[in-house]
Amino acid sequence: MIFQTPAEFARAFTALPRPDAQARAAAEARNGQLTKPPGALGRLEDLALWYAAWRGEARPELRAPQILVFAGNHGVTARGVSAFPAAVTAQMVANFKAGGAAINQLARCFGASMSVHALRLDEPTRDFTSEAAMTPAELAEALSTGWNAVDPHADLVVTGEMGIGNTTPAAAIAAALYGGDAASWIGRGTGVDDAGLLRKAEVVGEGLQRHAAALSDPLEVLRCLGGRELAAMAGAIARARSLSIPVILDGFICTASASVLERLVPGALDHAVAGHVSQEPGHARLLKALNKEPLLQLGLRLGEGTGAALAIGVLQGAIACHSGMASFAEAGISGA
Repeated sequence: MIFQTPAEFARAFTALPRPDAQARAAAEARNGQLTKPPGALGRLEDLALWYAAWRGEARPELRAPQILVFAGNHGVTARGVSAFPAAVTAQMVANFKAGGAAINQLARCFGASMSVHALRLDEPTRDFTSEAAMTPAELAEALSTGWNAVDPHADLVVTGEMGIGNTTPAAAIAAALYGGDAASWIGRGTGVDDAGLLRKAEVVGEGLQRHAAALSDPLEVLRCLGGRELAAMAGAIARARSLSIPVILDGFICTASASVLERLVPGALDHAVAGHVSQEPGHARLLKALNKEPLLQLGLRLGEGTGAALAIGVLQGAIACHSGMASFAEAGISGA
């Protein structure tokens, strides 16, 4: 599907499927018969039931996880908000394609397919302190890229990103959608110094002021303050929901993108869990606003989808236990 306007995307994202209540009930019944004390596997049990409901299977399997990495460049980097130049984005895309990045190794570890989508790297978005980052047509194009990148045969989706300076638009989006001053949402990203941190706060504040009239519309927030890779992640997460494919959210940038969908349609992220909480200060705050408890807390701050990719292993373990364990009757064990 190719969206011509953001409004077309919004219309496509209004008729959302719900989890399968019958599959959930059957999975709960099975869980109560497995050879373990009730609740002994903690959140693994909750994860398995959540996954079963979204896949419509009481005894599901996870066989085809898909990792999508989107890359974009940002005009706002000219304001000195990153410790690295924008040229690194294209260099890292080449590294992804060569199989040399951290996310490549994790994709192999957990049997996930992986694809990389570079979005007009030679055309950075505009500096959002002076004008909207994207035109409506550019936003629609990026949303379409994400939407069409999802494999309908996948049974789990992870979205990652690469874009020098993209913690700045992520912070601006979070502040626009959930309030608070700019300084409360920013972090050091790839490692800016104290002066860089102050510049980030100033830049985010200027962006919020410049686009104050747009802050009531989540897609306008994404257009004015975001970036192509952020929009593509939102498109992919939306497409996964339309196909009832569960999603594991990655770090701050991914979560900021996803939060646009939640603001657009409350409950839009019911098919998603938080893979981890990163070191970026705004991430924990954003997860709290979304009522998402992270599965992992490992001090990660790389992006690329790495934290969510690691969490694939947690979900695989949850599903393996739920679907593979014997019941008390099958094992010939007396239940309590």
